[in-house]
Amino acid sequence: MNKIVITGGAGFIGSHILERACGDHPDAEVVVYDKMTYAGDIRNIQHLLTEQRIDLVVGDICDFDLARRVLEDADLLIHAAAESHVDNSFGNSLHFTMTNVYGTHVLMEASRLQKVPRIVHISTDEVYGEILTGDSDEDSALNPTNPYSASKAGAEMAVRGYLACYRMPIIVVRANNIFGIRQFPEKIVPKFTLLQHFGMKLPIHGTGKNRRHYLAAEDFAEAIMLLVHQGRIGEIYNVGSHDERTNLEVARMICDIYGHNVEDAVILVEDRPFNDARYSIATDKIAALGWEPRRNLRDELPRIVHWYRENSGRFRSAMGLTKQAVKSEVPVEV
Repeated sequence: MNKIVITGGAGFIGSHILERACGDHPDAEVVVYDKMTYAGDIRNIQHLLTEQRIDLVVGDICDFDLARRVLEDADLLIHAAAESHVDNSFGNSLHFTMTNVYGTHVLMEASRLQKVPRIVHISTDEVYGEILTGDSDEDSALNPTNPYSASKAGAEMAVRGYLACYRMPIIVVRANNIFGIRQFPEKIVPKFTLLQHFGMKLPIHGTGKNRRHYLAAEDFAEAIMLLVHQGRIGEIYNVGSHDERTNLEVARMICDIYGHNVEDAVILVEDRPFNDARYSIATDKIAALGWEPRRNLRDELPRIVHWYRENSGRFRSAMGLTKQAVKSEVPVEV
């Protein structure tokens, strides 16, 4: 493999995939194609950019001419770029549709014209919608329930069109909630970690009983590279774990690390317009290829919390804090 393109490669998930791809293919040219929005950060990949074989292209996946140039002579496209924060999608849903649906369409058309021989499109378990009991397998109907998951389902429809019409070499991946270092603090693990670090309350939607499965970023990156080599073209693969937690449980685990009482730290806030109670996916298909998650949230949290404490200054503005508030550790209302 001579050239790998990773969209969203400077983001949280993309940077972990980048690390794995570089390790698995030490001789390949790797192109990070990233718009560098608030969730993309050069510091996520700075430790890799010193390698001369890694190029950073700052640009929008909706830019067809740029996408076509970036994908010239590419052997592999891993499409990880997306607007992914559900809360943001309620207030800016058209932006999600443009990036997630139109941007994916642009990449598929550019890949078709450049004859890219392998494409991995990263989707989400949220396209299945709320699953109160049991699991969704890859043949389950799509039933998105918010603007974010609807945009990801729409992206999959664009991908399916290219699969059916042009027989393009695409694999689709639907994953659980992914956690790890370098995640922007809009998601529960980094947000609650930093709120605890700065002496702030932990806001939880509704009752805190909504459940999610948690998958380590490193395990997900391993799964992606396995599918690059062993996944079947045209197939969909669920990638997930059995590590299921309520939002309140996640808050309690983080509070325990800080030695704080969760009852004193948490405040319940008004729920969002629709908040799925649970997602759950069956992972037999990828397990048959020999993959299974090797990490869990409880064991990984101390390392992750340590990383965020060491890098807390990087996220000060994202947490809405002034230098004075951080210095004096004055609690800030959320």
